[in-house]
This record gives sequence, structure tokens and C-alpha cells, in this order.
Amino acid sequence: MKISIVVPVYNEADNIVPLLDEIVDVMRSFEAYEIIYVDDGSNDRTSAVLSQALQDISVLRFIQHQFSCGQSTAIYTGIKAANYPLIATLDGDGQNDPADIPRLCEIFVQQRKSQANLWMVAGWRNKRHDSAWRLFSSKVANTVRAALLGDNTPDSGCGLKVFLRDEFLALPYFDHMHRFLPALILRAGGQVISKPVNHRSRANGYSKYGTLDRLGVGITDLLGVIWLQKRAKIAEVKEIERR
Repeated sequence: MKISIVVPVYNEADNIVPLLDEIVDVMRSFEAYEIIYVDDGSNDRTSAVLSQALQDISVLRFIQHQFSCGQSTAIYTGIKAANYPLIATLDGDGQNDPADIPRLCEIFVQQRKSQANLWMVAGWRNKRHDSAWRLFSSKVANTVRAALLGDNTPDSGCGLKVFLRDEFLALPYFDHMHRFLPALILRAGGQVISKPVNHRSRANGYSKYGTLDRLGVGITDLLGVIWLQKRAKIAEVKEIERR
């Protein structure tokens, strides 16, 4: 199995080396893999730490935005640069557990044997280690999103996902799209399944997202995705064979 692991980061200098070491350790059994870190215009030591890590880790690639463009753009940059057809994404804060990547990959491969239009296995943080307020706000957001979009995904905000590169790049791109990937995939005719994954407390640094920030853009984006769903048309086609 060949896979590209994309990790978007913004001001996560203290989390880079521990997470990289974990990723390398759990990926030893894979046929081929690469780790693509995308620094979204950090203003701490993130760039310096990644530049040093390049000297020590041969499978590491480092892409840098000159200024912050947001998480969706960082993910998109990494996926466009990826060399392999299967993508795994995870957050750079260390709360996602890299040990879940091989398991999600195995689920993806096995399920594709009977479900050819499966495009994504999404992580589900069913036992989250976050503040009570963040847990509450995420629960409300996931409930509202699932009800309006019908994406049948309990945790679309989980950064840990395994999916097909080319199918992802064919989706409509917009800022904050990473929060709506299951709905966008279903709109395009693909399928998504969710599986529980480990979630850990943040060891270093702090979250870069505020509840009010996410709420404001979330409402606008939600309305946009609803519009996209209503405008989607998937044709049923058949190939005419030569007589």
C-alpha cells in the first residue's frame, strides 16, 4: 500500500518532532509512504523545526505558505503535492493518534472490495479529550450539520481521515471545505463510513480556533454546501460497445 500523509500546521513547533516520530514508527509496515507537512504561515519556530527534521527523516516533505491561508488551503496544498493515490490527513497538534492510520487504511481496502464507490473512511472521536464547552459546541454543530446535510457522519470535524486523492481534488474547493468533506463526497456520488479513533489531550500549545470564529464562518459555509447539494446532478451513463 502506498499512501501520502498530509499534516497541516500553524504555530505547532513543540508538537512536530513527537508527532513525526510516532508517524514514522507506525508506518514501517507500509510498502511506500511520504509525510507532507504544510506550514500555514506560522510565526513561531515551526519552519525551523521542520527544516531540521528534513535532515533526519527521508520520507518527510515540507511545504510552506508565505502567509496563513487557513486549514483547508493547507490540506489542499499538501494533497495536490502528494505522490500517492491514497491520502491520510491528521491534525498537527498531536491530538489525533497516528496509530489509527494503518487500521483506517485496512478498513478502507477491505470495504472497497464490496463497496466500490467508497471514497473515505472518516475518524470519529467518540471519546474526546477537550474542554466541556468545546465538546458541547461541537456536539451542537455536528447535530445541526448532519440534520441539514444528511451526511450521516457523527464527527466531520475530525482531522483523521483516509481517502482517495484524485476524487478529493475533483470536489468543489472553498475555504473551510475540510469540515464538509463527507457531504461533498456524497454529493459527488461517493460513499463515506465513520470509524471510532483515539483522541488525546493536547500536550503542547493551544488551539488556534475559537467557538465564535467557527460559528460565524460555519453558518455561511453550511448554507453554501446546501446550495451545492441542491444544484448537483449525477447522470447515469452506460458505455455503448462497438458492434
